[in-house]
Amino acid sequence: ADEVRKVLRRIACEILDRHGSVEDLVLLGIPTRGAEIARRLSELIAELGAAPPASGSIDISMHRDDLGTGRDIHAVESTELPGSIDGRTVVLVDDVLYTGRSVRAAMDALYSFGRPGRIELAVLVDRGHRELPISANYTGREIPTRPREKIRVRLSGLDPEGDSVRLADYGHPAQPSTAA
Repeated sequence: ADEVRKVLRRIACEILDRHGSVEDLVLLGIPTRGAEIARRLSELIAELGAAPPASGSIDISMHRDDLGTGRDIHAVESTELPGSIDGRTVVLVDDVLYTGRSVRAAMDALYSFGRPGRIELAVLVDRGHRELPISANYTGREIPTRPREKIRVRLSGLDPEGDSVRLADYGHPAQPSTAA
């Protein structure tokens, strides 16, 4: 839990260093854990002495490229935008960056609400194995994985276990990771 907080604080510092003023900045999390991370980043930026940037969430359910393929059906989540995104810098926030497909879906969803001036990406964990040419501007930890492995992020307030990042092998119990 302490490592997760340290990593998020570092990301908040990097965002603040890059932008200085957060006046035109919007942090939008990809539900569910990305939205919680975006909220926490906004609070951490405020703790660093800046005004908290606007934060919200962007649902990607109807923009996924596996929609209608019979694979995992995802519930539609609500999109909560803190006002107009036109011309603003939007930082998309997610817990794990893997193939890049969720981020692509988030960008498609974002453009259905307006035209941001710039889009950046912040992730808690980058596990590699990209299928699309997408990379994060802010990365908490890089944890190399095998394709059959999965990174499981748990966050207090959403999960009973509290803040943790674990590496799990499909078919095997989750093994603790000291990476984040």
